Amino acid sequence: MRTVDRNPNTIGIISDTHGLLREEALFALQGSDLILHAGDVGNPEIIEKLKTIAPVFAVRGNVDTEHWAQALPESEVIEAGPATIYVLHDVHALDLDPAAAGFQIVVSGHSHKPASTEHRGILFINPGSAGPRRFDLPVTLARLDLSQKPWTVEFIDLLNNNINHNLRRTV
Repeated sequence: MRTVDRNPNTIGIISDTHGLLREEALFALQGSDLILHAGDVGNPEIIEKLKTIAPVFAVRGNVDTEHWAQALPESEVIEAGPATIYVLHDVHALDLDPAAAGFQIVVSGHSHKPASTEHRGILFINPGSAGPRRFDLPVTLARLDLSQKPWTVEFIDLLNNNINHNLRRTV
């Protein structure tokens, strides 16, 4: 488990960049106290650019097969203030009971579909894909506000530069 030095209020969550880090994503992540990348980074420069905004924790996705990506873990546990967060690329590879393990939040990517659901008291977040558009799916990332309970997750549509209120969730 890795502990964040200070209590982050705002966590930027991004995934499936596939080597493309849009200026809109950098802008949307401004003000984040911490950034989580849920895999399929595609290029190590993406992590370096994100680090100019906030500390970054990233995991390896299925397209992260080059030598540089071997340094990325397949999963990560982050203690971020009031929340212990489990990050992996594909939620279907989750091989533990998050509640029994003491996690409050599970972050994943892979599907390119933005979603926020609660199951057995665990908040599951998929920020969607911030990289090249796939099919007719939106190009999104998420922001998690831990500053007060209930926590709030909002999804930013990077191509339309707005918050998708249909996906906004308070837990």
